[in-house]
Amino acid sequence: MRELGGLERAIMDRLWGWNRPATVREVLEDLNRERKVAYTTVMTVMTNLERKGLLSRALVGRAYAYAPVAAEADHTAALIAEAVGDGPDRTTPLLRFVSQLSAGEIEQLRTALESESFKDSRRFRRRGRT
Repeated sequence: MRELGGLERAIMDRLWGWNRPATVREVLEDLNRERKVAYTTVMTVMTNLERKGLLSRALVGRAYAYAPVAAEADHTAALIAEAVGDGPDRTTPLLRFVSQLSAGEIEQLRTALESESFKDSRRFRRRGRT
């Protein structure tokens, strides 16, 4: 998985933000408030995002409605996991990333790591791997 290009990101940001399926026309009209983009360009990019597995689509009337396959946080987590890789030392790059966080963000991370829901999800994932 690679980082999104500019127009891909603009489209995905809208779909994540709207939290509902949208047609090419809806996305185009919103994009055109900021910059002029051709309908065929938006349609091509959204079709490519669907082909890459980032969007799903369903026929609604005569047009396709597109929706993100995963939440934005899940997409970002997948990018981080890919960047960290499967090497023998995944901790060092993660610690370097965490060192760039603000004190408030570190506290949020600490709270999340200590939460029961996080511990439960870790137990479930470990069982699923064995």
